[in-house]
This record gives sequence, structure tokens and C-alpha cells, in this order.
Amino acid sequence: MVQRRQDARQKFRRSRLVAGALASTVLLLSGCGGVPQSVAIIGHDLFGHTSNLLTGYVGTVVADEPQAALAGQDVLARGGNAADAAATVAMALAVTLPSRASLGGGGACIASRPKEAPHSFLFLPVAPSGAGASKPGDRPAAVPMTPRGIFLMQLRYGSVDFADTLRPAIRLARAGITVSRALSSDIAAVHTALFADKVARSIFSRADGTSLQSGDQLQQPELANFIERLSRMGVGDLYNGALSGIFAEAATQEGGDLSPEAMRVALPVEEPSLRVAQGETVAYFLPPPADGGFGAAAMLRGASANGAVAAWRAAHGAKGGDLVAQAQAMLDGGEIRSGGSLPALPASTSFLVTDRQGNAVACALTDNNLFGTGRVTDGMGVVLAASPARVVTPLLGASIVESRGALLGVAASSGQNDAAEALGAAVGAIVNGRPVPHEGSGRVNAAICGKNGECVGETDPRGSGLAVGTRTNAHPEN
Repeated sequence: MVQRRQDARQKFRRSRLVAGALASTVLLLSGCGGVPQSVAIIGHDLFGHTSNLLTGYVGTVVADEPQAALAGQDVLARGGNAADAAATVAMALAVTLPSRASLGGGGACIASRPKEAPHSFLFLPVAPSGAGASKPGDRPAAVPMTPRGIFLMQLRYGSVDFADTLRPAIRLARAGITVSRALSSDIAAVHTALFADKVARSIFSRADGTSLQSGDQLQQPELANFIERLSRMGVGDLYNGALSGIFAEAATQEGGDLSPEAMRVALPVEEPSLRVAQGETVAYFLPPPADGGFGAAAMLRGASANGAVAAWRAAHGAKGGDLVAQAQAMLDGGEIRSGGSLPALPASTSFLVTDRQGNAVACALTDNNLFGTGRVTDGMGVVLAASPARVVTPLLGASIVESRGALLGVAASSGQNDAAEALGAAVGAIVNGRPVPHEGSGRVNAAICGKNGECVGETDPRGSGLAVGTRTNAHPEN
């Protein structure tokens, strides 16, 4: 095992040298004719000399981990839009809260522009399929879906090159983060099992072998190198390029049983969002298989959130090309089945972003377990999410509420079995102009928007998250 880990580490190090050379070649060639899509600039240079800090209202970022929220705020202050900041937050969370939002995991996002119905992006962790996925390891891992899913969302709704949104995560991983209460509590909850893995123990423990505590410093240079390669070569390298084989081999050596074929065929999807109308106000939700959104929508129709999800899963599972249409028909017809109960569900995390143009993004991310399989790819620092073939799918919920086409509020939830109910209660409050409740074991991040187009964020006061970025007084020349 030790020799195989060393081989995987050496392969990744050699591949970084090749990737650097190839990236330089691509940049040189881009000056001769058309710019390749992998390095095309969508809009402005987010962190370059052209990106002066904005003044006044810039938007808001709300997340369960403060350093990731601050990274998103910086993007908004530099002129990035909600999708750019959301991509930055997601990638930063892979560094600051990998227990719930590793690059080895997945999730779902809902995104909107003014006067357009929000679309949803589904990239839940999936079990490997295809050639090479028939011999399960002792810790079956999910195919890493977050890089591909967040890339698709930002490609459709963002304004800058995706590589720009990775730079804060690279900096955080290389320079180091301050361990937050959220991360330290997750480590403490599973440290015995987590530290059974040598690589995980080397990252998430102190020199004396005890768990990292809130306020400790954590550097992750191998994860920084991994994200830097994605920024140079593009996300496709992880799914269709040389990195695919290297990552799959490293994951398999950790008992994860991944193959390049399984990586290649696992694709995120863009779907219409579920909608529940009340007069001129419309609440949009993540659709199945991110069925926390369906449960919250059902709650607005008078059903039990958990009961609706339990009945839905019993009848539909997580497969089928017309899940969104079926779920919407139930909501429209008022014939929502409700019954049964849900088993104990995995942890997740949520965040949201709004900007000064009226755009919004809300996401829920998961590793399908705290720290996923409990193992980390050697030489790359990526926590491997647990395969849904072995664990129950979590409730992922997020919503965008509009009135007459204008943004009224945004909400996203976590809290395992109570995530859908917490989201439903929050959206109901937003629709009816009441304060967002924070009750039960569910956790909600929210933003309430006024008629002037400005939104004010709030994180669940019982957690350790942060709401930032409403206004900045920075001078343009800074």
C-alpha cells in the first residue's frame, strides 16, 4: 500500500510538470488566432489590474464557513457576479470545510437572472458506472462531481474565466487557513475513524496526533497543487484528460474503486426548477434528485416536507429522465403523496450569493458523509466522498423567490433530516414577509431583498457561518 501511494504521488508530481508546460503552450498559441475555450476570458480580469474594487452595494454572501464567505465577498467587490462568487465559495469550501464540501463530493445549485426563471444544476455524488467499476473496494467512493457541476453553473451564469474563481482556493490551501469552529467540530465528531487513514491524519491532526482545534492553522499544499492544475488545464483534465487516470488510480488505492471511464461518463445536468406560485410571487426550488427542494415545495402546498420526500423516494428512487416534470405535476395538481419516514441522512452544507445586478445563486454541497469515505487521495489532498451505492442520499435544498420578476429572497439549507423542513419554513416566511425562523435541527442561510434591489443576508445564529458583503466603502483606485 505504501509503495502504491508513493507511485501515485510521483505520477501526480510528474503530471504537474507536464501540465505546466502544456498550459504555457496553450497560452502562447492563443495569441495566434482564436483563443481556446479552456483559456477564453468570458468577461473582465477578476483579480488583475483592471478589476478595481467597487463601492456601494455589491451583493451578499452567506455561508456556513466564514473564510469561504469572505472569498466570495472579494469577488463581488471586484466586479464578479453572483455565479462567479458562488463558484469561488464552492471551491474555497473544498479547502475550509472539506468535511462537507470536498472536491470529491457533489451537490446542486439554483441560479437566476432578472426576469428569467431560475435554472437548477444537479451534480450530486454518483456511484461509479461503466468499465472498471465492477470490483468494489473496501471504501467505495463517489465520482467527484463538484468541479464539473460548479463549472457548468458558472459557465452558464458567470462573467469571468472559471480559472479566476479558483485562485482564492489555491491561495487558501497554500498559505493556510484558520481552522473554523465548523471544521473543528466535524473533525472532533469522526476523528477516531478519520485518523485511521494515514493521509487524513497527517492533514487534520496536530503534531501530537490530537484533532485540529478552532484557531489552529492548516496548510494543504497538495490540495493547492491539485486545484492549480485544474486552473491551468481546465476541469476537463479531471474527467477526460491525464488527471482522470491519475486521480482514479489514487482513489482506487484508497479503496475507492474509481476508473477513468466512470469519471468520463458522470455528467452534471441543467434542469428547470420546481415552482410554487402564490399570487404574483413565485418560489423556485431545486428539483429531484435534489429532493430537499421538492420536500420544501411540498411544505408550501400544505404537506409534510419529510413525508413527501419519503413517499417520493419510495415511488421514484433517484432515477428517471422525467423526474422534474413528475414532481412539478404533483405540486400543480395538489396530489402530493406523503407517508413513511426517512432514515438517518448524511451531512451537507449550504451557501448563497446575490449581486448588485439582481442575480442570485444558492447551493447545497455534500460528501455523502462527514469526510466522505474518511480517506484522502495521497499527493492530491482530496477527500473522497462516499458512494451513494453504500449511503443514503442527503436532503439538498435551495430556493430563489421572485415577485413580478424581481428578486424577493434566497434560501439554502442543511441539517440532515430537517433540511427540507427548515427550507420550507424559510421560504414560507420570505413569501409572506415574515422573519426567517431558525427552529429545530435544520439550518438555513438566507437573504431578504428589498424593493431597491438590495439584499441583506443572514446565517443561522446557532451555527458558525457568516453573512457578508452587502456594502463596501473601498475607493476605486484601491
